[in-house]
Amino acid sequence: MNILILGSGGREHSLAWAVLQNPKCDKLVVAPGNAGIAQIADCATIDINDGGAVVEFAERNNIDFVIIGPEAPLAAGVADRLREAGIPVFGPSKAAAALEASKAFTKEICDACGAPTAAYGHFADPAAAKAYLRGQSLPIVVKADGLAAGKGVIIAETLAEAEAAIDDMFGGGFGDAGAEVVIEEFMHGEEASFFILCDGENVLPIGSAQDHKRVGEGDTGLNTGGMGAYSPAPVLTDEIAERALAEIIRPTMAEMARRGMPYQGVLYAGLMIENGAPRLVEYNVRFGDPECQVLMMRLGAQAFDLMHAAAEGRLAEAQVNWADDHALTVVLAAKGYPATYEKGSLIRGLDTLPENNSNMVFHAGTKEENGGIVAVGGRVLNVTARGETLAQAQQRAYAMVDAIDWPEGFCRRDIGWRAL
Repeated sequence: MNILILGSGGREHSLAWAVLQNPKCDKLVVAPGNAGIAQIADCATIDINDGGAVVEFAERNNIDFVIIGPEAPLAAGVADRLREAGIPVFGPSKAAAALEASKAFTKEICDACGAPTAAYGHFADPAAAKAYLRGQSLPIVVKADGLAAGKGVIIAETLAEAEAAIDDMFGGGFGDAGAEVVIEEFMHGEEASFFILCDGENVLPIGSAQDHKRVGEGDTGLNTGGMGAYSPAPVLTDEIAERALAEIIRPTMAEMARRGMPYQGVLYAGLMIENGAPRLVEYNVRFGDPECQVLMMRLGAQAFDLMHAAAEGRLAEAQVNWADDHALTVVLAAKGYPATYEKGSLIRGLDTLPENNSNMVFHAGTKEENGGIVAVGGRVLNVTARGETLAQAQQRAYAMVDAIDWPEGFCRRDIGWRAL
């Protein structure tokens, strides 16, 4: 099969790496890709948020299957355009992608199907939002309603912080994403990410992970897109996973189907777990980044078969074959991230590192320049390793980190600390 993956980050590099291991893959194209992806697949320059352009490219290049990596093309309806053209695609429709594109929509779905989540208020003007705040307890969570690249969430410890977050969001601090705001009760517990494939009718859990959102060690400092992750997440036991499926995932899927927007693709459920009870923090409509990297490291070639089964409505007959192993990824970011950072610094030492089923460096914000790899993003590399234990995976990952010569970069040195 000729396969096209849309995206340019570490998530897409790991998807490409897994897909290439599957014998069904004859040719792989990634658009637009990055310097690491270019070493293993063809890269193409197209506007991945333009459904017409993606369809035209797919038809011209005899693409048999499209995997959509990021949320923006999904929210723009690219999957709908591909389906209309008869091109098989992995990823939800624009209507179903509202589960990530609008936090208020997700809350409405939870209300309708009885899925446990945080108490909330939804506001289109700052005065009403601030009035609601005064009746709530602290800390409290203020969220931009729309897509904000994982950064539109403020956990406010004081009323002043919460009001400042509201002013920032309505003032354009998160672009169009902050045109409306959701204010939520702060949930206590431990957070985990649960990944489920859906084909519109059936659901198939494909693993758990735990992300490290804060930039500083010990989970301190500013929120980021994610500074590292590991899989599986010990806090998400089989019993809690089954409860999440019964109380949150299946009711959501049934409600989406009832509304005429059946969900097909991967559903990422962010869960808060306290005393064995899961509550929904948020849904994402794509693989997490960097959680995808540890999932792909553990799934390997079967990842493609599972995504293909979801796209074709065959999940009822699919199954996941898990090794009893662990994977951990460490994000190397440009100094200054998630605030301002320099671009263009040279990264050395990557060519000395192992590339196999237990050790991989997935590229995120890189490009090739004069034969070298330079950093062009905030999160730049995902140094990923597998092991029989989480401690072994962690040791292998940090051994690779230490072999990379990039003075302009930094990482957290405690990825996996909660589980270890």
